[in-house]
Amino acid sequence: MSKTVNEPSRSAGNTRMEIAEYISVNGLDIPIDMHGYLTNPKDWDVEVALKQAELANVEMTDDHWFVVNYIREQYEYSSCVPEARHALKSMKEHLGKERATRKYLYKLFPYGYAIQACRIAGTRVPLKIMLDL
Repeated sequence: MSKTVNEPSRSAGNTRMEIAEYISVNGLDIPIDMHGYLTNPKDWDVEVALKQAELANVEMTDDHWFVVNYIREQYEYSSCVPEARHALKSMKEHLGKERATRKYLYKLFPYGYAIQACRIAGTRVPLKIMLDL
């Protein structure tokens, strides 16, 4: 049986998130929606990120963490998921031009920026799932 969580959002008023299941992290059950995203981004921490990465079969490297931390910082600031083009711009500044490509971003997150990177970063499901384009 799913439950509903209400949490205010800066951009969209009250957002209703259906709890579909839970992931277990350090003995705690963390609620996720039917797409695997956290229903409450405040539940996120490094251990939750590692669990989400494990579930996505992503082995976290420094470059993975750079992208995840970038998404997390932007999300905490604006309550919105940054588009991939903004992440690529930051990657270019910090990781170099050769690693700031969509091809490399897909190498890091084979199922996509919105599907894997944002899920690992603990955001809610992006309203604009086309962030990968």
